[in-house]
Amino acid sequence: MNDYSKMISDFKSIGIELSDHQIEQFDKYYNLLVKWNEVMNLTAITEFNDVCQLHFVDSIMAAPYFDFTKEGLTLIDVGTGAGFPGIPLKIVFPSLKITLLDSLNKRLNFLNEVITELGLNEDGGSIETVHGRAEDFSKAKGGVLREKFDIGTARAVANMSTLSEYILPYVKVGGFFVAYKSNKINEEIDLSKAAIKTLGGTISSVNNTFLPDSDIERSIVIINKSKPTPKLYPRKAGLPSKQPL
Repeated sequence: MNDYSKMISDFKSIGIELSDHQIEQFDKYYNLLVKWNEVMNLTAITEFNDVCQLHFVDSIMAAPYFDFTKEGLTLIDVGTGAGFPGIPLKIVFPSLKITLLDSLNKRLNFLNEVITELGLNEDGGSIETVHGRAEDFSKAKGGVLREKFDIGTARAVANMSTLSEYILPYVKVGGFFVAYKSNKINEEIDLSKAAIKTLGGTISSVNNTFLPDSDIERSIVIINKSKPTPKLYPRKAGLPSKQPL
């Protein structure tokens, strides 16, 4: 097994004590990620310590600012890619009921193998994959997952206006959108306030921080779903990114 001592220390610094079982799950995840990445593009980050810091620990950086331990919480990770943050969240908080949504079926084949090999449906909670674009399952008509989740997450480069249009339609009134951003985004937040309000959200907190033992900036934005998303949203595929609200 790889040496996870630094990752264990990093998790401790944000209040997470990993069990031997969880460390073994992260090890299997890393090995599968590297193996599958040889035949398909999952991540440009493959060096062991970088994956631990920039994928595994980074995926849990919301934990100091949001309580994922409440029993029965449902979470959708939109545009999950190689499973970040959804799979690390399921490893660390096994009672979560997680849906991983992605538009590329090959990535879902990888994720389904990860779910099986790590036994992620054997530790309580549940985890499943869904194939489709972010706009597919949250439309006002026929959107089978519209306003079904306590939590929506995304760890993406899109601006907050676009991300909010992708995520907030999936979140129940009273639920939360937990956005993972790569740096301090106060100006971006200011520009997105009107869009967030239009989509039924209210900014609860903007948490600027650093990855443990590093100078790498991160921001965790918590948005409360305070009212239903208007039926107009999300708009048809492509528009949220091309013409942000």
